[in-house]
Amino acid sequence: MKILRTPDDCFDGINDFSYSPNYFMVQDDELGELRLHYVDEGPADGPVVLCMHGEPSWAYLYRKMIPVFVAAGYRVLAPDLIGLGRSDKPAEASAYTYAAHVRWVRQWVEGMNLQNATFIGQDWGGLIGLRVLTETPDRFSAFSISNTGLPVPHEGSQIPPAFAMWLKFSQNDPEFDIGMICNNFGQGPLSKSEMDAYRAPFPSDDYKVCARVFPTLVPLTADNPAVADNIEAWKVLSAWEKPVLLAFSDKDPITAGGDRPFREKVPGAQGQPHLTLNGGHFIQHEDGERWAQAVIDWLAD
Repeated sequence: MKILRTPDDCFDGINDFSYSPNYFMVQDDELGELRLHYVDEGPADGPVVLCMHGEPSWAYLYRKMIPVFVAAGYRVLAPDLIGLGRSDKPAEASAYTYAAHVRWVRQWVEGMNLQNATFIGQDWGGLIGLRVLTETPDRFSAFSISNTGLPVPHEGSQIPPAFAMWLKFSQNDPEFDIGMICNNFGQGPLSKSEMDAYRAPFPSDDYKVCARVFPTLVPLTADNPAVADNIEAWKVLSAWEKPVLLAFSDKDPITAGGDRPFREKVPGAQGQPHLTLNGGHFIQHEDGERWAQAVIDWLAD
């Protein structure tokens, strides 16, 4: 299978994300080596905060949060999911499955030998990151999530209308403008340069395969192959007593109410200072500084 790699000069014009790239070679039995990009900022011996983005964004999503964590003495790791950002992009849709993304990220987490890390996740960063966390729980000491979930649908479950619209759009829109999508479909606060930064990893439609596939992978029906793995992950979360901070936003129609299962089922979420962030789905660029500071204060407490 052909593996695409976004040329480095596509990222040259991004002025508000000047972090040096770092790379880890993921080994895949079918695809061979895949280069995974990650940001690594802050003191090497500082406590680790792992920030995972969703789709169709990349580590640039955390540009407002990374400096806040670094200033507080944390080491921030922010990987790009395979198929997005500076990471390699298999050219065929069949390469991308929920299980494959979990394998790739877990291999990176283990290769980095993360210890006592705090996990931060949103969108698919949560769906994938929570699975990795529950498969390697000894590597994590806390987690905070926003606008994400770990779906376990039952027989007869209905796809939420807002997500159904997104799914249809992702498969049928001829342009699939990543910048406009990350700007909450043109209604958000982003400047043209910020939207262009989100577009940077995709110099042509050939590079957007993963971004288009992701909505089809969300396990929203009982026959989805990821359901069994999510059930196992929830068994771990249902016994998770380490701290959990929920920080969902107030204007995201797709994940509204997604914090409820964590509040009700995860012991570590009980009695915590959960907060509501102000903004839409891509909350990191709307209220990210407040989320980062809330995490810092929470961990210090």
